[in-house]
Amino acid sequence: MSSRLFASPLFLGFDHLEQMLERATKSAADGYPPYNIEQLGASRLRITLAVAGFGLGDLQITAENHQLVIRGRQAEEAEGRVFLHRGIAARQFQRAFVLAEGIEVENAWLDHGLLHIDLARPQPESRVRTIEIGRNGGG
Repeated sequence: MSSRLFASPLFLGFDHLEQMLERATKSAADGYPPYNIEQLGASRLRITLAVAGFGLGDLQITAENHQLVIRGRQAEEAEGRVFLHRGIAARQFQRAFVLAEGIEVENAWLDHGLLHIDLARPQPESRVRTIEIGRNGGG
């Protein structure tokens, strides 16, 4: 029996966070392709993936349900080529990063075999809302 992270009745509506943590844990098991995550400032991040051998047409980046998903699939160009040794990885990959609420992808670019993705975390504005107390069940 597994213990749930948000099992307390005081955590209302956090089941989606638990599901995102499970997905992130499964995704982290595969180390390909290697990547860095860099803090560029108080509200900016950069993810850099080593994608040597992949071109622009081989890569796809999507934002799906609070996840940043990077997929790579190389077209087979080995026809007519004879490899005596093939040590450069040419396998497809999918790398997913769980994004916090409000994080936005600013841009992405490919440079010398490195895929860079810049993310921005807008500063949340403080909001206080007074809830009026009524009589007799909401009238």
